[in-house]
Amino acid sequence: MLDIKFIRENKDIVLAGAQKKSVDLDIEKLITLDDERLKFLKEIEALRGEVNRVSNDIARDQDSALKIQLIEEMRGVKEEIKNKEEKLKQIMEEWHVLMLQVPNVPDISVPEGKSDAENQEVKVWGEKTVFDFEPKDHIEIMNALKMVDFERGTKVHGFRGYFLTGEGVKLSFAIWNYALEFFGNKGFVPVMPPILDRKENFLGTGFLPQGEEDLYKTQDGEYLAGTAEVPVMGMHAGEVLDKNILPLKYLGFSPCFRREAGSHGKDVKGLIRVHEFYKLEQVILCEANHETSVKFHEELTTNTEEFIESLGIPYHRVVNCGGDLGLGQVKKYDIELWVPKESKYREIASASYFHDFQTRRLGIRYKDENGKMNYTHSLNQTAIATPRILVSLIENYQQADGSVKIPEVLRKYMGGKDSIR
Repeated sequence: MLDIKFIRENKDIVLAGAQKKSVDLDIEKLITLDDERLKFLKEIEALRGEVNRVSNDIARDQDSALKIQLIEEMRGVKEEIKNKEEKLKQIMEEWHVLMLQVPNVPDISVPEGKSDAENQEVKVWGEKTVFDFEPKDHIEIMNALKMVDFERGTKVHGFRGYFLTGEGVKLSFAIWNYALEFFGNKGFVPVMPPILDRKENFLGTGFLPQGEEDLYKTQDGEYLAGTAEVPVMGMHAGEVLDKNILPLKYLGFSPCFRREAGSHGKDVKGLIRVHEFYKLEQVILCEANHETSVKFHEELTTNTEEFIESLGIPYHRVVNCGGDLGLGQVKKYDIELWVPKESKYREIASASYFHDFQTRRLGIRYKDENGKMNYTHSLNQTAIATPRILVSLIENYQQADGSVKIPEVLRKYMGGKDSIR
């Protein structure tokens, strides 16, 4: 959420940012509503002041008849206050809805564009895998090696269901354990958060109201998160942090749930787009400084890229265009892994920074050295997502005899084996 003062003083900048993100924003309606909000607040404050003043006069005055007269007059004033407060409540509800629709202003370096098709490649690492045999896709390979069971997964779960089995499970645990060690060495504190979370956390992180169709909701009004970012950000909601403990660096590990409501025709086979999965997520809370946010954004991205490089999987990085940014994101990178059978890169991780967009909604603040209260800045970046990473890992490391070579860094977590066969 942006500061209403910033919105009022920078209408052109906010409108230009909304246009870059392809967000339809009626800023004049918001400002008109804010004028009404301020007007009623001022009037209510004045009437309350009058009540307080007269109440003091009543307490001091010895004239009983005058006291009764003043009390009667104040009944009318109090009724007026009640009516204005009711009207203010209605205004505030509409004002809050409009405020939640105002997008964050994207960084000037974010390219123009309407969709992910216009994201720009900024880095390429590794040579695309070349085979001296006809490569198979991950579905065929994993089925043959009894690493997955899609048929029974569909029977149990339904559309997009899967069982990881045997070496598929062991390989996933190897990746998780390696990631825990790798990102722990980068200074991230591991957290296993609750993934069944209150609506406020989704509003705070910006997944609501726009992303509701992709969320699973319980009969109690809670939601299942699609990323550990949601509960980890909620950890410090409403808190005033000690500036000396910043930055806070968390590595959230959790199951994740996404309905993929708008993707029924996409990637219906395999492990690319599933309803439930596991993910490790880097989350940072830092001081309110643009340069600091930019520095950590690059650091988070580098962390994940180094992790992927250590696995030996070719990838590229793209910077997301304005139309492919979420409501709260200032800037975002996507890291995409090479999938040989499809001859294309597939997203595995995203890195975003938000300035104080999320923390203003969640109320996460700190006092600076001058005693001034500030909202922290927030950032997040996927460390690694499973089982999606298995798609690229399996396909890039497949061998002519049908086996799959295990990346060297994972072998100690796989009992020392060098291949799955």
